[in-house]
Amino acid sequence: MENQTLVKEICPTTSKELLNKGAVLVDVREKDEVEQLAFEVPNVIHIPLSEFDERYNEIPKDKDVVVACKAGARSLRAAGFLVNKGYSNAVNMQHGITRWVEKGFPTKGNTSTVSNTNSDCCSKPGCC
Repeated sequence: MENQTLVKEICPTTSKELLNKGAVLVDVREKDEVEQLAFEVPNVIHIPLSEFDERYNEIPKDKDVVVACKAGARSLRAAGFLVNKGYSNAVNMQHGITRWVEKGFPTKGNTSTVSNTNSDCCSKPGCC
């Protein structure tokens, strides 16, 4: 079995705090998804997962990196890839732009393209 490092996962609220402190957001959704709905934050790099192997070196190693997608699965894969390439500062945004929208955080585009999961996660104390 291949040796893999665990990826730290953080909620959208913690992600937003990191982004406000200068972290880079790497959105790994495909181009058509980003055209419909995008994160409205500074320091966004869009690298679709389908191009990630060829383009990951566009991501700075000297900054905190938050990787995001629609629901958190593709970004977890990309964050794991980065960690295994030496990006010790890369984290995955759990629940992606879906939860970001639920929290009312800034976006550009049509928020109806993401479904409201209404999970219990964020109603628990200490959760995002």
